Amino acid sequence: MSQPHDPFQNLPDSARLWLVALDRPLSGEARARLQEGMEAILGQWRHKGHAYQGAFALVRDRILAVAEPDLASAPSGCAIDGMLRKVRHLVAGLDLGEVDAASAVLVDAGGLRAVPKAELEARLQDGSLGPDTPVLDLSLYTVGDLRAGKLEAPLARTWIGRKFKVA
Repeated sequence: MSQPHDPFQNLPDSARLWLVALDRPLSGEARARLQEGMEAILGQWRHKGHAYQGAFALVRDRILAVAEPDLASAPSGCAIDGMLRKVRHLVAGLDLGEVDAASAVLVDAGGLRAVPKAELEARLQDGSLGPDTPVLDLSLYTVGDLRAGKLEAPLARTWIGRKFKVA
């Protein structure tokens, strides 16, 4: 059995990672336009004379993952903000939206589903969410975390489980 392709194979585990959840999967045309736009953004990613070596991938058809090795050890808020601003502009230009960072992204039979933070307690009480519900952790910090399979965890082992005391 072959190993799945690692889109960040040329980056160390310590490379800094950003995850942007999109509100829906991309069509073939939107996917091609996203790829073209991301290649342009990362190909021109510079700040104060430093050229960054960013890479990107679309994970689970709805999670845009961007990674860069230098920003893990020498962070530049301005360089990061500039890149993320361009990514958000690209996403909006494709008529896509970002999932609100305060939402929980759950994995179910239909794919990914965003649940606003304000609805979590009610969903836990009515039983539509439980301790084993798979949740994506969009706060992963490094490529190594992504490679180690830390993107998805049971709800009980996430911030939701801690906040609502789900065992």
